[in-house]
Amino acid sequence: MVPHDKEAVTERWLFFCWEKSIEISASFIWIFSFVPYFFTIFDVQRITEFLLMRTVIQRVSKASVSINGQLKSSIGSGLLVLLGIEDADKTEDINFLVKKITNLRIFDDANGVMNCSVLEVDGEILCVSQFTLHASTKKGNRPSYIRAAKPDFAIPIYGMFCTELSNTLGKPIQTGEFGADMQVELINDGPVTIIIDSKNRE
Repeated sequence: MVPHDKEAVTERWLFFCWEKSIEISASFIWIFSFVPYFFTIFDVQRITEFLLMRTVIQRVSKASVSINGQLKSSIGSGLLVLLGIEDADKTEDINFLVKKITNLRIFDDANGVMNCSVLEVDGEILCVSQFTLHASTKKGNRPSYIRAAKPDFAIPIYGMFCTELSNTLGKPIQTGEFGADMQVELINDGPVTIIIDSKNRE
């Protein structure tokens, strides 16, 4: 009977080990089935960090845009805004930037302190589209502009941005011409130059 008992114990032990190995394998399969999902979330978050609307804001005493030697737009004291657009930009990016730009306290008050916004000094705004703001210089010496939005998307967004900027300012703003070869002249007053990204809200 003893050998028989040993064989029975051995069989039960082997069956137990086999059963547990099945459970462990099933657990690994369940866990690894979520790996692509986690990588997808990671990639989306990582990509989203780089999808933004970028502006360069300069306080100017005057600025102008010419195309083919002809004056297109000009302003006196106010802001020159260079705008870079990406495919992921939305209305919330426009609203954030317009509100921030028009309320930046970068104009001097009566005491010579930067304490007033373009709204408070009744300044003007010239907005120029500039896809090169999204240049990537990571590889080589030739910048890549693959992140910049294509015209069919960027032109409507640029128009919406300028309209919202004009509405918030309470008067028409001046613009460049999307996609044109423009000559931009300015006198930076200060100098004061500020860069704002819609996703990196420092």
